[in-house]
This record gives sequence, structure tokens and C-alpha cells, in this order.
Amino acid sequence: FAELMKEGLVPPEKIPEFSGDIYKESLRLIGLVNDIIQLSRLDENSTQFQRAPVDLYDLGEAVIERLEPVAARQSVALHLTGEHAEILGVEQLLKEMIYNLLDNAIKYNVPNGSATLSIHESGEHVVLSVSDTGIGIPYAHQPRVFERFYRVDKSHSKAVGGTGLGLSIVKHIVDCHNGTISLRSELGHGTEITILLPEK
Repeated sequence: FAELMKEGLVPPEKIPEFSGDIYKESLRLIGLVNDIIQLSRLDENSTQFQRAPVDLYDLGEAVIERLEPVAARQSVALHLTGEHAEILGVEQLLKEMIYNLLDNAIKYNVPNGSATLSIHESGEHVVLSVSDTGIGIPYAHQPRVFERFYRVDKSHSKAVGGTGLGLSIVKHIVDCHNGTISLRSELGHGTEITILLPEK
């Protein structure tokens, strides 16, 4: 498209459409590059990140506030439940983890659906879960959703701007914090991702 426009081969009435496509694809590529850089950083050395006490409930509030406009455009309601719970972790990474989970819950939801972030303590762990009322994931695909670049529905992922790296980054961040992650989903009835993180 850019080459055609540069050579003057695009009718004036088509320029807004072509430039819009270029803009959308550029944003997708920027997102992909940023995700790859983040994965590379996580791969290289997770010990480089400085750890401090982090309240996941406070972090969840901040992420939900940031995503509210996105959710409103998709007609998805965001909810936060549970209690204040603190772990020793990397705030920047944990914020990205929650962001990616909620962003997916919005992207793969249905109109007038909802996404809920829940945080509570359980023994020596903090349990963080994100559940949605979205399209769900077929059972056959569920074991692979945390793989890099794996997409359940490639056409839908491209339409919503997914890079196929979001859940892989989430899993890396969970691993960096010595946690575990699990998924429960039913096609047409939504998805719930649950993370257990040690308090200390």
C-alpha cells in the first residue's frame, strides 16, 4: 500500500482507506516487536528485576481504570472482587500480567459481556483469577494457549489485534514469581485463568 501511494498509483478517494490499513498494521507490528522484546528480557535473566512488596488488589484497580475505555468500546463490563493481598514481586511485570489477562478477556468477549478480576489469599499463596463471559476456547486447543504465537482463531485474533504472545508473556511472568497458572474454559461459555503466587 505504501509503495503504491508513493508511486502515485492510488486514486485520491482510496488514500484514506489505504493509509488506515497501513496505520493498523503498523500498530500491530509495534505491538509484536514490544512483545518479543519483553519475552527476550524474561528469557535472558529474570533475576535482573528488583523485587518489592506489591499489593495485587491495588495493581488490579490501576489496570482496570486504564482498560475501562477499551472495555466500554467493546461493551464489556469490568469487575474487581476479593481483598488486598501482597506478594514480593516485580510491580512492572505483575501489572503487565494483569493487563494482558484482562485485555484478552475484553478482546475475546461478547457484546454486553463481563470480565472479572478476583484476588484473595489462600494459605501461603495469593490466588489471582480472571474470568470472562466470552467465546471460550475449544478443549483441544487449551493445552497450547500458553505457547508462543499460538492462536486458537487466527482470523479473530488478527481482527482484534492479537500478537499470539500475550499468554506466553503471562506464563513467563508467573514462572518468574515461582507461581503456577491454570485454565478452565468452555466453548461459548467463557474462560477462567487462575494464578497461584507465593506470598514471600
